[in-house]
Amino acid sequence: MPVTSTAARLGALALLVRPTYIATEVVTAAATTGGYSFLADSVSKLGEVGCAAAYCSPRHEVMNGSFIGYGALLAGGAALSARTMGPVATGLLVVSGLSSVATGLAPLDQEATLHAIAATPLFVAQPLALLALGHRLKHRRPWLARALAATGVVTAAAAIGFIVSGEDSAVSGGLERLALWPVLFGVGAAAWANRDE
Repeated sequence: MPVTSTAARLGALALLVRPTYIATEVVTAAATTGGYSFLADSVSKLGEVGCAAAYCSPRHEVMNGSFIGYGALLAGGAALSARTMGPVATGLLVVSGLSSVATGLAPLDQEATLHAIAATPLFVAQPLALLALGHRLKHRRPWLARALAATGVVTAAAAIGFIVSGEDSAVSGGLERLALWPVLFGVGAAAWANRDE
């Protein structure tokens, strides 16, 4: 098997593992005290280190470690899949992965400004990467290209909604997850579908 094909397969596997990230949110949220809502509360709240009587996330290290680990999988998986993904999508996904890593290193309640700066590229680059992947695949895999483009539009709209609605919105957590979770599946599907090309 050619080295490039092996790299693409390893990259695809790294990206296919990423949807398990959702389980880390569920596990972390299950341990919170004071109430946590997947619809209303941000993902970053699960990574807050400090505890108060009103709210505590005792498994914050799981969430912050997840940001770091799954971000590294995204950056590494995209780099390994660069030949099949193309330079634009690869660059955007590497930036997204590094953004996730930086987010995990700057918990929201410890470094709020740094956390926001670290997280912002993720919300911009991921939808653009989906659109770039859709454009790249439009002739070879038209059904996947359309799905990726649609997912890119939805995640971009959700990211804008999340930013505009602010932390106090009753649906900010839902919008944030709509901006992030579909990317996990879309990027993995694109990498796997093109692993041997």
